[in-house]
Amino acid sequence: MAGQDRRLLPGAARRARRVARGTVTRKATARKKSPGGRRFILVIDVGSSSVRANLYDRRARLVEGSQEARHFALHTAADGTADEDALALVVETEKVVDAVLAKARARAKDIAAVGLDTLVFAACGVDARGVPVTPLYTYADTRARGQAQELRHELDFAEVYQRTGCPLHTSYMPARLRWLEAAHPGLARRVKRWLPVGSLLYGRWFGTSAVPVSYSVAAWSGLLDRRSLQWDQALLRHLHVSADALPPLADYDHSLRGLAPKYAKRWPALRDVPFFLAVGDGAAANVGSGCVSPDRIALTVGTTGAMRVVLPDATPSVPAGLWAYKVGAKETLLGGALSEGGNVFAWATATLRLPPDKKLDAALRALPPDGHGLTILPFVAGERSPGWSNDAESITAGIHPATSALQILQAWLEAVAFRVAIVGRLLSPHASPTHEIVASGGAMSASPYWVQLMADVIGRRVHLSRSEELTSRGAAILTLRGLSLWRTLADEALGTEDVYEPDASRAPVYQAALERQHRLYEKMLGADPAIGPALSAAVYRR
Repeated sequence: MAGQDRRLLPGAARRARRVARGTVTRKATARKKSPGGRRFILVIDVGSSSVRANLYDRRARLVEGSQEARHFALHTAADGTADEDALALVVETEKVVDAVLAKARARAKDIAAVGLDTLVFAACGVDARGVPVTPLYTYADTRARGQAQELRHELDFAEVYQRTGCPLHTSYMPARLRWLEAAHPGLARRVKRWLPVGSLLYGRWFGTSAVPVSYSVAAWSGLLDRRSLQWDQALLRHLHVSADALPPLADYDHSLRGLAPKYAKRWPALRDVPFFLAVGDGAAANVGSGCVSPDRIALTVGTTGAMRVVLPDATPSVPAGLWAYKVGAKETLLGGALSEGGNVFAWATATLRLPPDKKLDAALRALPPDGHGLTILPFVAGERSPGWSNDAESITAGIHPATSALQILQAWLEAVAFRVAIVGRLLSPHASPTHEIVASGGAMSASPYWVQLMADVIGRRVHLSRSEELTSRGAAILTLRGLSLWRTLADEALGTEDVYEPDASRAPVYQAALERQHRLYEKMLGADPAIGPALSAAVYRR
């Protein structure tokens, strides 16, 4: 990145004082300016493999032809590394904003507000000047596996799990902070503050070091006390970390106005519009797919996978194997996330040299269920839900000379579906008895076979949304709600959905295969005593 301006936060001290007085960050309901007749919401979506920007109208409908995207790949290595150059991500995001505004032309003057959703919990350490000194560490980085296990022995695992909604695991900040101190003590000493993606971006754009983080994003860190909505002081004391090293907290409907001069000149249409705090991409996906009540469970499979339901109770008990995050201060996002999803499909088709096209989908549909004799633990990027093993690696058992490349791919997709089904079994008792499952994400849209497989393995009807960019749509809806232009998160119905009915004749075959996978899991990885019984009960529930 030679030649780039690495100073992210010019005028930080001056702007920080303004934030403290409430003149930069405020609740949208208390704003002095209304959106007036401005018609559009600009949404920036920072994911694990791309940055996108889109325009939406006041009904949260995507403005045709407004999309811009830039793709990238995480830096990964065999030791578990999965990080991103923080400044490079900032620069790519800014280029996407440049492009979407250029494409919007005259419509850019009609932008009423900016919404942001980001991958979570990805954070980088910055020095006293606000300059990143570490990479942006992501949930997929597993180098802290040893430290996660240490913390499980030092702390009351179940108590921390219930307080924060997150197990002690490599995906979360407690283990990562401990790992950095152990592996790179000199680097750890240089870190004065930890910033998630949204705070990093807004700090640069508004010239302040005190950008709040939303409860939505903070809940993914493993450091938020979800009952008090404050950073967990007991956990921070154990880690020897000050709360001052973390951003202040606020709800998603807080916004910032008044771009720093450099960006006011670069993006004049956005100079005085409100930029709402970032929300977690999972929360945005639920909102965008219309899954905002216990009646609808969202099944999202993009690069990775997740099942989530929004509950009105702010602090329900967290079932073993799942997590409890936040949408806003009053809503809980209960669910489970897999580290595998479309990444498995991409890896398998590339490795096996299979064409990722419609012919491949048709060939998969012609195969009998579980006719390959393979048993797979699909943990190419480690495991999160439902077992939360800190040592999980991928295992393929049962290959013989007659096994074909297509059968291997089928077995991998089935293996992911089995992990999804376990999450669904843990989650369904907390949803309405007649709940619907709504699928979305690039991997689902690209493979009708995989959607049908999910329906067959889960044993419930699956609705596949035909709408595009549902995560961005969710961020648009939350922004419209923050502007008081929507009364609820479901003012407008979602578009058409395709329905996939489960094939009951396949249920016994898939149940036997799921149990076989679980036996391999127990043999190779075991299960944490706090999670294992619930996991086994979900697997063997018929």
